[in-house]
Order: sequence, then C-alpha cells, then structure tokens
Amino acid sequence: MITKTQAKQTTISKATSLKGVGIHTGKEVEIKFLPAIANSGYVFIRKDLEGAPMIKADANLVTSTQRGTCLEKNGVSIQTCEHVLAALVGLEIDNVTIELNSAEPPIMDGSSKFFVEALESVGIKTLDVFRDVFVVKDVISYVDEETGSDITIIPSDKYQVTTMVDFGTKVLGTQNATLSKLSNFKSQISNSRTFSFLHELEMLLEEGLIKGGDLNNAIVYVDKPLSKDTMGKLKEAFNKDSISVQPNGILDNLTLHYPNEAARHKLLDVIGDLALIGIRLQGKVIANKPGHFVNTQFAKKMAKIIKIERRNNMPAVDLNQTPVMDVNAIMDMLPHRPPFLMLDKVFELSPNHVIGSKNVTMNESFFQGHFPGVPVMPGVLIVEAMAQTGGILVLNTVPDPENYLTFFMKIDKVKFKQKVVPGDTLIFSCSLITPIRRGICHMQGFTYANGKLCAEAELMAQISKIK
Repeated sequence: MITKTQAKQTTISKATSLKGVGIHTGKEVEIKFLPAIANSGYVFIRKDLEGAPMIKADANLVTSTQRGTCLEKNGVSIQTCEHVLAALVGLEIDNVTIELNSAEPPIMDGSSKFFVEALESVGIKTLDVFRDVFVVKDVISYVDEETGSDITIIPSDKYQVTTMVDFGTKVLGTQNATLSKLSNFKSQISNSRTFSFLHELEMLLEEGLIKGGDLNNAIVYVDKPLSKDTMGKLKEAFNKDSISVQPNGILDNLTLHYPNEAARHKLLDVIGDLALIGIRLQGKVIANKPGHFVNTQFAKKMAKIIKIERRNNMPAVDLNQTPVMDVNAIMDMLPHRPPFLMLDKVFELSPNHVIGSKNVTMNESFFQGHFPGVPVMPGVLIVEAMAQTGGILVLNTVPDPENYLTFFMKIDKVKFKQKVVPGDTLIFSCSLITPIRRGICHMQGFTYANGKLCAEAELMAQISKIK
C-alpha cells in the first residue's frame, strides 16, 4: 500500500564532491552530489559524455550484476552504483543528482563510509513535500532456483534488513547481520567493505579488471593455498613488496572492522540495490545468500507491484475545491483553444507533478463522428489531454509561458483500459520521470474516470520559444 507519511522529503543543502579511483578501470574519478527537487529521486549524470546524459536509479535499467550493479540506458552505463545509493538511503536523503566523469563511482575504501561523510558535511535540507512510502501488507518473495538465494519482505512498523550469508568455505563460514533501523546505518553498516575470495581475485586479474584495487578497498579471503605464482601477481597488482595471509584467513595490511563484516557489506549492498525500487519501504527484508542478481530481480518485482498500485490508485482530488488554475489561467499558459483545449482545471502543480481534470460532455465536437449512436472519446484525444496537462508542468518552469509552444517528441507504452463517454469527468496525473532539461519534459501520464484507470502513457515533449 502506498501512503504519504508525516515526514517530508529531503535533499542535500549544497553540492559536495570527492575523488578516488574506479575499482575496475583504475582511473581517477570525481563524483559530485547536487541538491535536487522533490520526487526526483536519484539521478546519475555522465558529465564526461556529449550531452551529459542522465540515468535514473531504476531497477528496470539494470543490465549486469556480474561485478556490481550496472545501469544502462541508450548505450550509456553507470557501474557499481550500489555503495553510493546505500549511503543516500542510509542517511534518509530522498532526492540527489549524482554527477560522474566516468562510468563508475570511485571505490574509496570499498564501503559507503566516505560517501556518507561527504553528504553529511553539507547537511540535509527538508523539502516542502511529504514522503511516499510503500507499506508492506503481504509477504513478497523472490527465489533464485539456480543459486538457492532468496529475498523476502514481510510487514513491519519500520524498514529493517537482515542478511544471512553462507559461502561454504572454512575461512568465511556462515554469517548474519541485521539493521533494525535506518538511523543505525552510519554507525553499524556504512564502513563495511567489499570482499572477494582469492580464486575470484585471480580471475579478475586475468581479465584485466580491478585495476583500482588495493589492500585498502577490498577484503580478500584466502580460500585456497597461496602459490608463488599467485603471490607474485598479487604483489605486482597491489604494488607491494610482500604479501602474506593473516591467521584469520585474509590477506595482510587490513584489519576487519567487525567479525561479520562480510555479512554487513552484503546488507549494505541490499540497501543500495533496493534503492532502485524508487520509493521508501516499510517492511522487514530477509535476504538469504544475497547477491546483486537476486537483489535487483527482487527490486524489479517490487517496482512492478508498486507501479501497478500507483496506476490503479486514482489521486484523491476534491472536484469542488477551488482549483490552482481555472480554464482562463490555463489559456494564459497553453496556446490551445476550443475545440482543441482538453483541460478544464488544474488542482495540483509542483516542480515535478501536475493533476488536472476535464468534464466530458455530449457537446464535444468529436462525438459527432466517433461514433454516431455510440459516443466514445478517441484514445488519441485522451493522450492529447494528458499531454496538455503535462504542458502545464513544463511551461510552469519558464517566466513567460505565453511565448512558448509545446511539441511532442515521443509517446511510449500507451495503454487504454476503459472507455470514456459523455458525462465522465477525467482526472489527469502527470509526473516527471527525469528532471526537465533544456526544455525537454519526460513524464508518466495517467488518466482516470469513475475511480478507474482509463489510459496511461510515457510522454516526452519539448517547449520551443515562439520567434
């Protein structure tokens, strides 16, 4: 169940940045965190690429989980994003723009610690929009039959996570970790570092990966005899004169922060990967042998459940209240005029969402031919009405909207669920999928009538100044 809490959304007070190396590329990377508006969530920007493309932290954009969680959109990727996202969730920061000059964030010490410190150094800002949360009412599970890994979320009065790991090795064995409340993330989880087994490390070195690795950003568990050849490769890779194994079975020059640091890091990964769901959770997550694949598959399943609930949940609008904009105010902003003006009132308008309405009457001109004796509103006009509602959203970002026109660029994932007939009152809800940039608005639109979803679509439009 999606509900609004009494807590308000947050962002950071000002920009902050830090530098490090990418664990796989070995190249220096700068990551910059920027304040963001309410309901924008977490958005990555690749500043090193032409046009500075944006990638939203979205479970449906996960393309690879082999060496961390990788997001990709239109050929542009973000690798190993989970430690950054875990820091944001752990500090209860809802909206941040993350700029990178590379495909992967810096690995730092292999945990979320340095990201947490950077974010805390600039302070958290409260926004004037209440936070949505998905309250778990039923048990939801995902099982990976191949590995035996599974994740379940059950009802709880707060967001909690428990991880149970068992790698079947003497050096690591079975470990558990629990986060009873998010406020403990910084002190109990954030400094838990990533880890690898020696046999995995050898394979990564052979593949030319982990060029940014050293003995300070990954715990290496030695699960096999350390041969002279392997020792030589490790000394070269880590730029060390000598390599040895500690009594607890890990490579030297590193002391564990916790006896169960591996399980705590797996918990950190779960929090980061589940951030891709795109909404706060209220429920207890129980992850058995978690990994990025099972984490992100569970996130995709949750995101699908939540999307279905969102689109079937008509906004609570009092049609008798004084609107934010009446038809005259709408015509002051939109260039459309009757009979092609498809929006009567606007009830809510923020930087990232808009809700409006239209009363459908038999006097609509299109009913004369669509269809005689069986009047039905054409689906294309329902989409047009959603687009006009979205036009209010994007034109509200400029000081002189009367000097702009709005043009469609793309319409995707259009679905029609119910007929619209004379006498219906349509409720339109449009919200940004990504922040508005250069006058381009990418939004999700829903249309409701009689308490039911009638149509939905992803819309992309651009405003252009009238010459």
